[in-house]
Amino acid sequence: MRNVAKRSAFISSALFAFFSVAAFAADAAGGAPLERAPDTMQARVLGCAACHGARGEGTDNDYFPRLSGKPAGYLYNQLLAFRDGRRKYPPMNYLLAYLPDAYLKQIAEYFASERPPFPPPAAVTVDAKTLDLGKTLVMKGDASRKVPACVACHGTSMTGMEPAIPGLLGLHADYLSAQLGAWRYGTRSTVAPDCMGQVAKLLSERDITAIAAYLASLPAPANPVPVAAGSFRMPLQCGSVHN
Repeated sequence: MRNVAKRSAFISSALFAFFSVAAFAADAAGGAPLERAPDTMQARVLGCAACHGARGEGTDNDYFPRLSGKPAGYLYNQLLAFRDGRRKYPPMNYLLAYLPDAYLKQIAEYFASERPPFPPPAAVTVDAKTLDLGKTLVMKGDASRKVPACVACHGTSMTGMEPAIPGLLGLHADYLSAQLGAWRYGTRSTVAPDCMGQVAKLLSERDITAIAAYLASLPAPANPVPVAAGSFRMPLQCGSVHN
């Protein structure tokens, strides 16, 4: 119930911020002239700030992720997915429903260019065996089940790769677990071939808990930026990268 309440509060704040510009304009039309809000991307994405932080750095809420510094192609793909219904979360679906591709691309490029500091790693809340399992799956995978290592796609520093593979640092364990679960059960998807859907369906619930806990415990490297496109060969074909 605590998480539901927190999410509802953040959603309300986001919607308030998103529609405040319209209210401001209406007030100005009926009364004394007011100062016009600056026409900048920073001002335009105020509706994102309540949930994702002023610079996309994330907040202390478990379920609203860090956006800043991720590859613009990845962020653009997620905005398209929310707008077009491949990812289902009503506040995001509603906010993006009528925004054109070009504008979504500008939003993605804005957050990709931001570089706020990362938060300190989360405290570990699982037992040592579970954390060790998470480390093994992240760093080595499990060849017996054809599970590739997370680093094989997201990079040895887990900072992602241009143009569309996200970094996985600075995210809460509950968020990571929820997303892996969504891939596993098909409530989150992307254009075919859906490589994350393929991988997640090979994972058990314990695997997901372990991976999420281990990733959330990792500190950011000195230069936490995505590596250049083509820096390594991925083990799977991913439609979100090649389309």
